[in-house]
Amino acid sequence: MSGSGAPAVPSELARLRGSIDNIDAALVHILAERFKATQRVGVLKAELGLPASDPAREAEQVGRLRRLAQEAELDPVFAEKFLAFIVAEVIHHHEAIAQGHAQRP
Repeated sequence: MSGSGAPAVPSELARLRGSIDNIDAALVHILAERFKATQRVGVLKAELGLPASDPAREAEQVGRLRRLAQEAELDPVFAEKFLAFIVAEVIHHHEAIAQGHAQRP
């Protein structure tokens, strides 16, 4: 037993937790890259006077993500909820970009 009084963590549990930590870090970096790309899309949409939301594109993405989730043995409902959360944030960013673009002289 260690001096802290906490029970020792089994090695497999520690290994799995380390893997989860690495995956979480990768997810954060991947999401950051995705948002960099969507920010650029928001700027282009604002410059072209396009709406922040593109329901047809979003529907395509939902279908694509559901198929990918099924192939990866991930719950497609979860994957769709995850995408909906991301898309809502992206649309919020695009609206803010469009408002800033409209306010420029």
